[in-house]
Amino acid sequence: MSKRNSQASKSAARERLREERERQAKRDKVKRQVIVAGAVVGVLAIAGGIGYAVVQNNKPGYWDTAKDAKVVAPANTTGTNGTTVVLGKSTAKKTLKLYEDPRCPICATFEETVGPTLKQDYDAGKFKIQYIGGTFLDGDTDDNGKIRIGSRGEGSKNAMSAMGAALNVSPEAFLEYKTALYSAKYHPEETDDQFKSDDYLIEVANSVGALKNNTKFQNAVKNGTYDAWALAMSQTFSTNKDGVNGTPSLVMDGKKLTAPNSENAPMTAAEFTTAIEAALKA
Repeated sequence: MSKRNSQASKSAARERLREERERQAKRDKVKRQVIVAGAVVGVLAIAGGIGYAVVQNNKPGYWDTAKDAKVVAPANTTGTNGTTVVLGKSTAKKTLKLYEDPRCPICATFEETVGPTLKQDYDAGKFKIQYIGGTFLDGDTDDNGKIRIGSRGEGSKNAMSAMGAALNVSPEAFLEYKTALYSAKYHPEETDDQFKSDDYLIEVANSVGALKNNTKFQNAVKNGTYDAWALAMSQTFSTNKDGVNGTPSLVMDGKKLTAPNSENAPMTAAEFTTAIEAALKA
């Protein structure tokens, strides 16, 4: 082979190698662009997901929006937004204020131990009952926007709404339903927000004669007819002038009824009888 041909072959080889390197460089560049683009899409997707989650978490909850809804007051109520619930014989001269929270475990104990004696005296016309319901165990906020001590949830509010539906049926249905909600059979643990379930509240109601398979009552529970009323009632509890900030609390003539040597409500039938007789005589 001539020297000229040898040099030409080498030049051609170098040119092919250069072209191949350029093609490989282009392929590598495209590959890097695809990887970067994919990474950007991934980051945007993650950011979008985070953004969506933040937006969703910052959306007002159902009960926040219910505060602005028009209040439908149940029958057998008076006062602003129907938040005055006074039950009993017109001949009873005094009224016993009963402060309770539907999820309150101590209220359940009170109702199970003292409730029958209280109801007996109420039926005898010794006093009227004014019910004031709170929902602080759901984690309500105080006037400064701080969360009250509680386990968070919505069961107290939902049960209060269902109690409004029972009150709309009759005072007797309301009292029987309240007793059933606090019973050992149906009252959940404080950390169990079972009352948030409409189906469960209806199940409890089916143990009450006037509410069993009561379509009007059930529709009111499912449709949240008295949700705004429940919130208004809770506000009445929060702004009470009796100095009550816990449940159960009993007040007559502006004075709390307590167990002997205690600031707490009477928790036995004997303690209640002693306290109520003294209050009725005062």
